[in-house]
Amino acid sequence: MSLYFILSIAFALSLDAFGVALSIGLNRGLKYNKKVLFSISFGFFQFLFALVGALMGIIFNRFITCVPSVAGGMIMAIVGVMMINEGFKKDEVNILLNPRMYVVLGVSVSIDAMVVGFTALNSVNYFLLVIDCLIIGAISLIMTSIAFSISKYLKKIRLISCYAEYIGGIILVIFGIRIIFS
Repeated sequence: MSLYFILSIAFALSLDAFGVALSIGLNRGLKYNKKVLFSISFGFFQFLFALVGALMGIIFNRFITCVPSVAGGMIMAIVGVMMINEGFKKDEVNILLNPRMYVVLGVSVSIDAMVVGFTALNSVNYFLLVIDCLIIGAISLIMTSIAFSISKYLKKIRLISCYAEYIGGIILVIFGIRIIFS
């Protein structure tokens, strides 16, 4: 799998975490150390879920049945459509900043990484697989850190948060279509 492909997937997956980080970064009570913990949590769970999904995909392909690339591409495109759909929701979310939220938010923004890992990252070379998943986690950590830095300057967060969902969803749909037709 090419570096460009992995970086693009990592960027698309990190946009959920980016949007959430922008949203919670506007909270005046959020101290620097909590921002660091959220960034680490988001990066770690993106890495972990992509790796777990990829390993499940390898096991599934080896012992149950090989998932054709058409099915994998369709699943990735569906995840992208779901991300776009999340952008249309206008629910007002009140995030409580307690220690459990590091895990809850880290897991919630990383579920799609498991699906992408299952469908697109199930390489037989385990070393490269771990490297790809580390790249996904690192990009998420970087994007979350950037979001926290930007959040102190942003005033219209709903608009930006919605666009992050749309952009991430569109990128996943495009890569899903690319997998289907390759």
